[in-house]
Amino acid sequence: MNIIYWGDTLLDNELKYGDTGDDVKILQEKLKILGFYNAVVNGSFGLSTLEGVKAFQRENGLEETGVVNNEMWSMLLEYTSVASSLDRQNPTLRLGSTGEYVRELQTKLQALLYYTGRINSNFDLETQNAVKRLQYNNDVTTTGIVNSQTWDLINFLYGNLSSCIDVGEDSSGDNNVKNYTVSKGDTLYSIARKFNTSVDSIKSLNNLTSNTLSIGQVIKIPFTGDGTTSSNVTNYTVSKGDTLYSIARKFNTSVDSIKSLNNLTSNTLSIGQVIKISSTGDGTTSSNVKNYTVSKGDTLYSIARKFNTSVDSIKSLNNLTSNTLSIGQVIKIPFTGDGTTSSNVTNYTVSKGDTLYSIAKKFNTSVDNIKSLNNLTNNTLSIGQTLKVSS
Repeated sequence: MNIIYWGDTLLDNELKYGDTGDDVKILQEKLKILGFYNAVVNGSFGLSTLEGVKAFQRENGLEETGVVNNEMWSMLLEYTSVASSLDRQNPTLRLGSTGEYVRELQTKLQALLYYTGRINSNFDLETQNAVKRLQYNNDVTTTGIVNSQTWDLINFLYGNLSSCIDVGEDSSGDNNVKNYTVSKGDTLYSIARKFNTSVDSIKSLNNLTSNTLSIGQVIKIPFTGDGTTSSNVTNYTVSKGDTLYSIARKFNTSVDSIKSLNNLTSNTLSIGQVIKISSTGDGTTSSNVKNYTVSKGDTLYSIARKFNTSVDSIKSLNNLTSNTLSIGQVIKIPFTGDGTTSSNVTNYTVSKGDTLYSIAKKFNTSVDNIKSLNNLTNNTLSIGQTLKVSS
């Protein structure tokens, strides 16, 4: 049996409904990153966790058991792997920490309107609460501890506050190069993320031999130097519930492609962040998106099966953050042609003596097809029940 580690933590090889503990917290966090879990990370394997596990298994071709085994652990860790963070490694800060890094943290949190206390270099309860609010609002596990993931988020958001940008061309007249004045808190990493370029590109353009910057220094930025043109790159604004995985699926691209194009070194996204997507055709243009009105008994899973798509694709296309639907709600379906358009689906009212087998024979289809189309879990029918039949 393979042994699965997350960092230095040996993970339980199997988790199931009713289990509790740190391994369940790790599971919930990973599912949350991938958009399969929207509840609180509490270390208790309840119904929400079970639903998320099954949805992940269903969408990734695993047996839908609701039990987390080695194979699923491996996939979770692969899909949510996080690369090393900043060029400058900030220390982990928590309640009781002191010093210049805490002062920097408080200064940036204050600028981001999360901290209203004094800049005193003391990680007190007020600082911890500010960190928790930041984490909660940006879908990061709410621990109150500032680790590399939270530093990434803070530095990215803080970098976006800078207004010291000369939007004209540089003195050489190159329209693809912008002048940027370094502000307090800037790093090559945060500047590169802001302009969707790379640290190496900036260093090369400015003949820099180190990562050290000074406040007020003017550097050149390769503004469009990523080799991508407007014809195949889309700007996408991150919404609540978005993950790199769900965005990649929506645009028929890969997580690695998005991270490379935007110079991302982690999977952390913040609401309102604008990222570039290399669009190679995602099957969601107006010509192949259908409007669907939710009926009684419909679920995202049954609708996805009906139109031969996935739950994640529907949620991404409609910016849904949960699996809840309401009768009469109109949603967009990424329609790719599965033989179940309105022209060949018939509503059939069950009569006395009808069985799934007899109805299937009548419409030259199969029992499994009818059950799938109507999200039936058994063969029981009731007189007057309306069934959708793919004829």
